[in-house]
Parts: sequence; C-alpha cells; structure tokens
Amino acid sequence: MSKKKTENISVFALGGVGEIGKNMYVVELDDDIFVIDAGLMFPGDEMLGIDIVIPDITYLKENKDCVRAIFITHGHEDHIGGLSYVLRDLKHVPVYGTKLTLGLIELKLKEAGLLKEVDLRMIDAKTKLTIADHLVTFFRVNHSIPDCVGVCIQTSQGAIVHTGDFKFDYTPVDGKQSDFNKLAAIGQRGVLALLSDSTNAERPGQTGSESIVGAELNDVIYQAEGRVIVASFASNVHRLQQVFAAAEANDRKVAVVGRSMVNIVEVAQKLNYLRFKAKTLVELSQVNRLPDNKVVILTTGSQGEPMAALTRMARNAHKQVNIRLNDTVVIAATPIPGNEKSVSKTIDLLFRSGANVIYNQRKVHVSGHGSAEELKLMLNLVKPKYFLPIHGEYRMQMAHSKLAEQVGVKPNNIFIVEKGDVVEFTGRKARMSRKVPAGNVLIDGIGVGDVGNIVLRDRRLLSQDGVVLCVVTLNRKQKKLISGPELISRGFVYMRESEEMISEANRIVTKQIEKSLQAGSDWTELKSNIRERLSVFLFEQTKRRPMILPIIMEI
Repeated sequence: MSKKKTENISVFALGGVGEIGKNMYVVELDDDIFVIDAGLMFPGDEMLGIDIVIPDITYLKENKDCVRAIFITHGHEDHIGGLSYVLRDLKHVPVYGTKLTLGLIELKLKEAGLLKEVDLRMIDAKTKLTIADHLVTFFRVNHSIPDCVGVCIQTSQGAIVHTGDFKFDYTPVDGKQSDFNKLAAIGQRGVLALLSDSTNAERPGQTGSESIVGAELNDVIYQAEGRVIVASFASNVHRLQQVFAAAEANDRKVAVVGRSMVNIVEVAQKLNYLRFKAKTLVELSQVNRLPDNKVVILTTGSQGEPMAALTRMARNAHKQVNIRLNDTVVIAATPIPGNEKSVSKTIDLLFRSGANVIYNQRKVHVSGHGSAEELKLMLNLVKPKYFLPIHGEYRMQMAHSKLAEQVGVKPNNIFIVEKGDVVEFTGRKARMSRKVPAGNVLIDGIGVGDVGNIVLRDRRLLSQDGVVLCVVTLNRKQKKLISGPELISRGFVYMRESEEMISEANRIVTKQIEKSLQAGSDWTELKSNIRERLSVFLFEQTKRRPMILPIIMEI
C-alpha cells in the first residue's frame, strides 16, 4: 500500500490519445511520478521532412527529481521508440521491461550511445516491486509480440491499471495466454481506474488468433511455385516465428532483408523467442544460388515506406533482390491509419513487376489488438470505478466509452482525455482538473524539437508554390541602385516561358526600391516593401504565393 492514506492521485497522457502511436502515460502519486511507455509516431503527410514524432516531456523534465520509474509494456516502436530521446533528460530513472522488450530497447540505446548510462531492470508478469512505498505488479497479455505485460499500481484509493496493448488469444503462438485469473483477482481487490487499449474498439466481435495466420502462411508457401517474399512488421516476432516454421515445413531457406528486421531476428533468436534450425537462416547473398522454390525472403516494407526493402525491390532499386515473374509476395500486415495510399502504391508496383501479391484477400494477418467483445471482457474482469479509454484516435476512444457503458460503467465515470488533460482522484472521487504541457516534438535528422510550426509552414509554402529570390545591389550613401534586381525562381515558374512577367516584376521592384530609398527606409523596411509589392504582383499574374526572399548587397 502507499505510504500515505490520502495521497493525491493524478493520471494523464502525454501521447497516445487522439492519435495512433506516441504512447506515454503518467501516474502521479503525491510527489512520485510513474511513466508508462515512451513511444514514437511516424509523421503525417503534412509534416514535411520530419522523420519521427515523440511526446513533449516538458512536465517530466520540470519534475525530473520526482520521476521514480518508466515501465515499458512491450517492444513495439509506438511504445519504446521515444525512449532514447526521453532518457537524454531522465538518465537517472530506472527503466523496467520484460526480457525481449529490454533486448529491443538495448538496440536503440546502443545506437544512441546511451546504453552504458541507463539503468535497465528486467521484470516479468510475476514481478512485484515496491517503489517509493508504492506496490507495482504486472500481468501477462497477448499481443503481436511476445513478453507483453499490463501494469497495476496500488494506491490507498484502489489500483490504477494500464492494460498495455492486448487481445485475448486462446491459442497463442507461444502457448502463453493472458493472466485471466490475475486480472479477475485485481478486479476483486478494487480498481480505481482502468486505462485500456482502444485501437479496435470500433470492430465488433473478437480478434482472430495469431495461430490462424500460421496455417495460412504454410498454405501459401506450399502452393507457391517460385520464391515467397513475406513483408511484415519487424517487431511482430510471433509472425516471424510462423514464417520460419512454415519455411521449414516446406523445406525452404529463409533470408532476411531490412536493417530493423535483421536486428530483431538476431535479438529474438539470441533471447530464445525465435526458434528455428541453424541451417534454415541463410545470407541474402546465397539466395540467387538456391532454386526459387527453396527460398523465403522475410522483409520490411509492409507499410509502403519509400525507402523500405520491399518498395525498393518492387522498383528494381534493391542491390541484391528485385521482384520478378513467379514471385509470391505476402503483405502480412494491415496499413496503419494514414499509410493506406503508400501501401496501395507498393502493391500496384509489385503487380507491375509480375508478382502474385497476397494481402487482404486471405488471412495472412490478424490484429494484435482486442475487438469489442475482448474490450468488454477486460472491463468485466477488472471492474473499474473510473475508466479512461486510451491508445487510439478520438473516435476509437468514443467507441470504447460506449462499450464501457454497456457493461455497467457509469457515463460520468468515463473520461475521454486529450493529451495533457489531468484526471485527479481524491477520496475515490474523480474530476478533470489542470492541464500539463503536451504536444508533439518533431525529430528531423539529429535535430530534436528544432522544427516547429513556422518551419513546417515554410516547407509547405515551398512545396506548394516554390521560392523567388530577388537579388539587388545598393549604394546606401548615394541612395542608388547599382545592379539588379535579378529574380531567381525555384519551383515557381519556368523562367524562359515567363520573360514578360519577370521583366514587369523587375520594373515594379526597381520602382519600389527607388521609392523606399528616397523615403530613407532601413534595410528591414526595404525588404518588407519588396516582398509585399512583389507578392501582390505575382499573385495577380499566377494566383500563386511563392516564398519571396529579398537579398540586398551593399557597397
């Protein structure tokens, strides 16, 4: 139990609500802060040039002496991908995770040069921890990666339970079912608040077992006359296991393509989460020496990423493997919301290359997230007084709240939160209180947070209407234009076909410069006048608004 009988409890999300990805949730008990997950999100189309997006941890940095632990529920990118950035500011905080989860985290921290500076602590579903006098326990759940746990933090007002990503798989690939008994026991002891995965709240029924996919993959490989190329999420270790098992059952060798896939296969095999015969795995360079009907290629690129291995194969741009006639390509994943267009383009390219493509017409993928009936079962097992649907877009949170009402949770006890909304619990009563800083931190190259809305706006303008440079040389003392103006267009108009417009623009800029010089305008005002006058003229002529950059050289 907690050291204080009347501790103040606050629960809020720094990411993972109103969106898919970037999961980070915070439980604050008086002066003790516990963080659950630290994920990333891949950028939307509007985030031009951005590599990844991570949560804004301003609140954690401001209160870093109070952060007691970071619990990681499982090893997917949307739960561990932001950790190497978060730990730059919170190096003193221990990170708790299961064996496979820590193995994948170590890869990331090694790349970031932080591995030796971070305190990683292994737990499993049976672990009990007492941190700052608060009891923390864990429970096993099924997902599309092994070693997944939910988190239960005991307080004097009841438990705070976080499910992690889950589904209830009665025939899991590794034979380890969710901890139904432990969940029921937690519910019997009294749960103050449940934070539960909402990803599939809109889907009726129950999510299929991962074992269905194994049989389907085996059938596809058995029927294929040539090579079989399977694209999957690299972190879906259960799926990778099924590919290896199906390859061995059909006397085929497996080659692995894509850096993330190679890394995860190596880690999962080392930690005994992937089991296959030593001779099954071959180097990619050996593939061309084997008969086509003896080859399975396991690759990244199931989301149509432009630089991923599968997309490069489809474009004949991969150094070692390209798609050819008689290949069978299996897309063993469904598109993440927002990726539908890029996945569709990749599938089209694969067909153009002559491959037989298997995607959503056969059961080569099932979700790792529970559908409506499983979400209701979780609510019935845990019996929370208050409920916060998390991990999903707003519509998914809304659908999950309706499911909670159906199983008896009072509507007033359901909180659909935005990032930064704090739900406070006092005397087993809950209310929305303050707001903490929350939002997106954009990662571009090695820059962390140095690209904001203004930079994105400029990139958007450049991508839409291009840029016009206006170069002039002036003599300030004589208030005289020495040379120019010279207009240079990039992405705006083709100069040779717009000579009349450019000549008129030069005349307008010349007139404006002379007028400004006579009025004694300083350089800042002069640039502003050039930009404004030129912008009006170019819009009248083209109905476009290029970015205008006046460059003034003084002699």
